[in-house]
Amino acid sequence: MTAPNDLIVSHYEIGGLYQRITDALERMGKNLDALTTNDLEAADEFHIGGIQATDDLLNQLNIGPETEILDIGSGIGGPARHISSHYGAKLTGIDLTPEFVETASRLTDLCKLDINFHVGSALDIPLEDGGFDLATLIHVGMNLPDKATLFTETAQVLRPEGIFAVYDVMSIGEDHPNFPVPWASAKAGSFLEPPENYRAAAEAAGFVMLAERARVEFALEFFEKLKVDIEKNGPSQVGLHLVMGPDAPTKIKNMFDAIKDGWIAPVEMLFKKAPLQNLI
Repeated sequence: MTAPNDLIVSHYEIGGLYQRITDALERMGKNLDALTTNDLEAADEFHIGGIQATDDLLNQLNIGPETEILDIGSGIGGPARHISSHYGAKLTGIDLTPEFVETASRLTDLCKLDINFHVGSALDIPLEDGGFDLATLIHVGMNLPDKATLFTETAQVLRPEGIFAVYDVMSIGEDHPNFPVPWASAKAGSFLEPPENYRAAAEAAGFVMLAERARVEFALEFFEKLKVDIEKNGPSQVGLHLVMGPDAPTKIKNMFDAIKDGWIAPVEMLFKKAPLQNLI
């Protein structure tokens, strides 16, 4: 039987990613020596709602230049680059897929931002304890089979009263989406769980919940706008197909259908790590 980590890496790692992205940018006439985060948005913000969803999540928090943030499951670095450039915070990213980490680092260098990306698992975070004020998890939990360990590991790297901001696709119905979907080629690589499992794992790890919001209508509107834009202007050369592969339309359609049918939903959750006196 293939280990979960191997399934995840094999799903995401398709080879030549950085070159495909930079080739597409050059075909669009972009100057790689003067690249901005906006130039990459169509390819590197591959969670539901893109930058708008990231801002909707983080605008609930006080983030500034001294905020140290760990982006767990940082992909090719889109959210981390946006947070760094928009909020001025200090970012670190970890991801299980080596090609994503390499691509994230090289694209970030092109954007002239200072972010450290590391190969590492959310279930065994290879960073020092108590080093961060905030951790983000954006469309990553669907690939993690052990939510209890996820929250325990995140609690370890957060300072007392640190915040864990989660934006994940969660199961809310009896059925499972058809495959492939953006996070898994088959059911064996998908670890969807309901919101109550996240809450229970968080509480067991010493977190208290600050806020929760399902974003079903937001997601459906996002996909409808995306469809209209593609029909009007055609797909972007620097688009999700570069990261997801040629079956990106099928993956997105299967996810959209599952949201529309009430099987899954994107959900925001904000947690605070309990202060030390509450952990004794």
